[in-house]
Amino acid sequence: MDRMLVVVFDTETKAYEGKRALQELENDGSIVIYASAVVAKNADGSTSVRQTDDPGPFGTLVGTSLGAVIGLLGGPAGFAIGAAVGLLAGSTTDINNARISDDFIDDVNKKLLPNNFAVVAEIQEDWTAAVDTRMESIGGTIFRRALSDVRHIVDQEEIAAMKADMAQMKAGHAKSRADRKAKLQEKINQLDTKIQAQLEKVKERRIAAEQREKAKAEFLKIKAADMKAKAAETRI
Repeated sequence: MDRMLVVVFDTETKAYEGKRALQELENDGSIVIYASAVVAKNADGSTSVRQTDDPGPFGTLVGTSLGAVIGLLGGPAGFAIGAAVGLLAGSTTDINNARISDDFIDDVNKKLLPNNFAVVAEIQEDWTAAVDTRMESIGGTIFRRALSDVRHIVDQEEIAAMKADMAQMKAGHAKSRADRKAKLQEKINQLDTKIQAQLEKVKERRIAAEQREKAKAEFLKIKAADMKAKAAETRI
């Protein structure tokens, strides 16, 4: 299952140790790391990226979720991109991009206080015990949430509601007097513009989701090939 993982530590040293532990878990096949970063919560409440993976072409796609979460953890103050431009380019502090609910961000922010640090990672894991055991041994507080695309359902409901409103307006337009028709037609045109804009957003999100899943599939294929190559080297 694909999850967003945030592990909060009270020192930067422990955060780096936590990131290394995640890498070790990936090396032994317990998890797959799509993208990860060490972030700091600054005195003003913003977040800044201290260390991140080299994102490459894959990170520019999946990094949108990671970047959005980091930005949301910074609240109104936002986040400093720093050296992680490649990973976070194009991301926003939009909960829809993060693909998790705002209560998750609230829960993390209650623990991620100024001068604390966190490892933020988008991972694939089939069971949680391996990560929990390692992170707890370092002194980390663990937050995780399955990534979802629930926004698609909300989008469809919003579009359906607007189309229903338009149908009612058109029915009223047909029965209205001449002096009312112009005003109703203007409202119909405005609503139609909103519907078309929403449909375009849905299309953009669908394309982004398809690209993300394609990139993940390719990423997992590369990971499997690397593991096979390392296993072959070990047998020699």
